[in-house]
Amino acid sequence: MALFGKPKYTIVRLKKKDIPDGLWTKCEGCSEALYNKTLEENLKVCPKCNYHFTLGAYERINTLLDKNTFQEYDKDMLPADPLGFKGPKAYIDKISQDQLATGLKEAAVTGEGLLDNKKIIIAVTDSRFIMGSMGSVVGEKITRAIETATREKLPLIIISGSGGGARMYEGMFSLMQMAKTSAALCYHHKAKLPYISILTNPTMAGVMASFAGLGDIIVAEPKALIGFTGPRVIEQTIRQKLPAGFQRSEFLLEHGLIDMIVHRKNLKGTLSQLLDYFG
Repeated sequence: MALFGKPKYTIVRLKKKDIPDGLWTKCEGCSEALYNKTLEENLKVCPKCNYHFTLGAYERINTLLDKNTFQEYDKDMLPADPLGFKGPKAYIDKISQDQLATGLKEAAVTGEGLLDNKKIIIAVTDSRFIMGSMGSVVGEKITRAIETATREKLPLIIISGSGGGARMYEGMFSLMQMAKTSAALCYHHKAKLPYISILTNPTMAGVMASFAGLGDIIVAEPKALIGFTGPRVIEQTIRQKLPAGFQRSEFLLEHGLIDMIVHRKNLKGTLSQLLDYFG
């Protein structure tokens, strides 16, 4: 019988080709279809399962710093190709490709700004640019940011999103950045200035083995992959099955490698409190 005397309703099933591109995103955690506008309003965190999507460097800065207070350092510093590296794709071609895809000139953005009216120095690595790996430019930009924080006696926050570690396209030039950033942090620590390291998904290899692992306070986002070598390589090497959740932030908190796990929506408030505790 027709509802309220009107003709029966017809259910229309939209095919995938009928759905406009760019409106929905499938959650990698629970496979839920998420409306992009809602996802962005929720800081790119799935409202159903709390999966934390990747944020670009400028997006992360905008979620933490007071509006219109960020002043970028070394914006025009560009990578070189010291080894003339050739492979299935030349290094210089990979750089150009990721510059075009991300709008970044390199995998790190550094600068200063206000967080709840507290002046800080901030650096962010972006996993979308050659996996956030650390070459000469990334190491130099982060080192300069650390040195500025030391010179101006300011707290330092570094947000790491680097699954590529040291950028081996640059050989030894990339490996020396681990020592260079760590040495700069040593002087910052000797000056009794606070450094908060924030680990996001993923933070791995040479980045984790250098500046990312040296924070006075180490904070991680939920379920972030954190470690030196990936779990698959470790299993193949030791020929043993790893524990459930191995190298995820919850596992590392339980085993004392990090200090706290903070949901992205609570991160700015938590950092503000930590800065108050440091004085």
